[in-house]
Amino acid sequence: MSVPPSPSKDFIREIIDEDLSSGKHESTVTRFPPEPNGYLHIGHAKSICLNFGLAEEYGGRCHLRFDDTNPAKEDVEYVDSIKEDIQWLGFDWGDHLYYASDYFDKLYEWALVLIENGKAYVDDQTFEEIRMGRGDLNTPGTDSPFRDRSPEENAEIFKAMKNGEFDDGSKVLRAKVDMAHPNLNMRDPVLYRIARAHHHRTGDAWCIYPMYDFTHGQSDALEYVTHSLCTLEFENHRPLYEWFLENLPVPSYPRQIEFSRLNLNYTVMSKRKLLQLVEENHVEGWDDPRMPTISGLRRRGYPPEAIRNFCKTIGVTKFESTNDMALLESGVREVLNQNSLRFMAVLNPIKIVVTNYPEGQVEEIESPANPENPEAGTRKFCFSREIYIERDDFMEDPPKKYFRLSPGNEVRLRNAYFIKCEEVIKDDQGEVIELRCTYDTDTPRGQNPSDGRKVKGVVHWVSASHSIDATVRLYDRLFSVESPDSGENSFLDHINPDSVVELPNAKLEHNLADVANGETVQFERLGYFCVDKDSTPENRVFNRTVGLRDSWAKAKDQP
Repeated sequence: MSVPPSPSKDFIREIIDEDLSSGKHESTVTRFPPEPNGYLHIGHAKSICLNFGLAEEYGGRCHLRFDDTNPAKEDVEYVDSIKEDIQWLGFDWGDHLYYASDYFDKLYEWALVLIENGKAYVDDQTFEEIRMGRGDLNTPGTDSPFRDRSPEENAEIFKAMKNGEFDDGSKVLRAKVDMAHPNLNMRDPVLYRIARAHHHRTGDAWCIYPMYDFTHGQSDALEYVTHSLCTLEFENHRPLYEWFLENLPVPSYPRQIEFSRLNLNYTVMSKRKLLQLVEENHVEGWDDPRMPTISGLRRRGYPPEAIRNFCKTIGVTKFESTNDMALLESGVREVLNQNSLRFMAVLNPIKIVVTNYPEGQVEEIESPANPENPEAGTRKFCFSREIYIERDDFMEDPPKKYFRLSPGNEVRLRNAYFIKCEEVIKDDQGEVIELRCTYDTDTPRGQNPSDGRKVKGVVHWVSASHSIDATVRLYDRLFSVESPDSGENSFLDHINPDSVVELPNAKLEHNLADVANGETVQFERLGYFCVDKDSTPENRVFNRTVGLRDSWAKAKDQP
C-alpha cells in the first residue's frame, strides 16, 4: 500500500508507515473504545480525530467499540450521546459498531484457558485485602493464601461464580503473574468480579463481569485491530495487555501505542468531576454550554471543523502539556468568521426616536450576508423612526475621547445615517428611558456629509417596529482560574460566578426569526451566537459562542 506524503509526521504515523512498508500489516485498523458511563468531552475528541483520521488517511477503518463491562454505571443514554457526538464531529464507523459485551462468551472461555494453564486462580480475599497485599513501589506484594489452588478447583469455583452461587464481592478471578513485579499492574490483577447488575444489552444473563484490562486487548485482537491507540495513563498497563495476548489463543496481535491526552486550561476533564458538576446542579446538565463536553460545545455553537482543526494543531506527542483555551476559541472565530451570516442585535436596549424622520416611513437597507463570503449574498433589513441601540453605546456625561452617542454628539448608525442626540428622556427615578435624536439626510450608507465633517463612533441598532424579542445568554468560562484542579481548594471553589449572564429583553433584527435551532451567526460588533435548543418561535434564545476577540487575554494584561 502506498503511504500518503506528509512534510512532518508524528511518531504514531511513523510507526504505521514502518508497519505498512515492512509488510507487517496490509492495512490499518484502529478503534475508539469509550465507556458508556458519561458524555464525551473535548479530550475524547482528540482520540476520535486521531483514530478515525488515521483510518481515513491510510485507507483503513476505525471501529467504534463500547467498553460496556461495568453495567452499574452504564446507560443507553450515554451510548446514544456518544454516537451522536462522533457523527457530529464528522466521522462514521460504518458497519464496524461493536461492544465489549459482544465478547463475554469468548472472554469467559479464555478465562478458563488461563485457569487450566495454571495462570489464573479464584481469590476469596476482600478487595481491601487484595489491595493491601499488592504492596507498593518499594515493597513487593504478598501471595494470596488461595494462589496455589489447583486448576481443577479454580475452574469449578469459577463456573459456580458464573452460575450465581456466590454473593457479590465474595470472590474474584485473578491472573497469576508475579506478586514481586516492579509494575504494580502485573501483581496478579483481578480479571473478573461478581456483580449482579442489569446490563443494558445482555440483561441479567451474567452475574460476573470482566475487568477493563482483561477485556481491552482481547477485544482488539478479535477485531483484528492493528494499532491500539490510548493515552499515556495506560502506558503502565501495556505489559499486562501484552501478557494476555501472549498467553491466550488470540487470532491477531495488536500493538498498543500511547500518546498524550488533551488537557485544557480553565476547565476540568475528569469524568468524575464533570459528573459532580451535573449531579450537584452547578451546571444545567451534560450539554450545558459551559461544559467541555462535545454536546456542550455543540450547544454553545462551536463548529465541528474548529474542534477537528484544534486537535490537528496541538498534534500528537508523548509529552503531557496543557493547551490554552484561547487557542481553541481563536480557531472557533476563524471558522465562524468565514461561514456565519451577519445580523444586528441589541442586547440591552435603549429606545431612540428620530424626530425628523417621517412617521410611518420604512426604509429598506441591503447589506452583505457575510463580507468574508460573497457567495452568501445579501440580506435586507428596515430602518424606521424608532430604533433601539445598546445602552452601553450612550453616555450622558462622557469622558474625553468617548466617541459613541452623547448629548449634542453625532455617531454613525451602522449601514445607515448620522444621528445626533438632541434630548434625553428620564423616568421618575432618573433613569434614561429614551433618546430624541435627529438624522442627517445627507449621510446615507457609506457617505459622509457634504460639509466634510466626520464621526469616529459607529453603533449598531435595530428598528423597533421590525425587531423580534429574544433572550440572550452570555456564556463565559466555567472556572475563573487556569488550573481549577490545582491548589488545596476544591475545584468547585473556582467556579466563575459570571460564567453565564442572562439578558431577557434583547431586540434582534427581524431576519433572525428564521434562523434554525443550532445555527451560529454573528451579531455585528458583539460576537458569535447560537440558537439554543430552548428557543421557540415565541421566545428566541441565543447562546454566546465566543466574542469577536479574546477578552480574557486583555483582562490578564490589566494591572
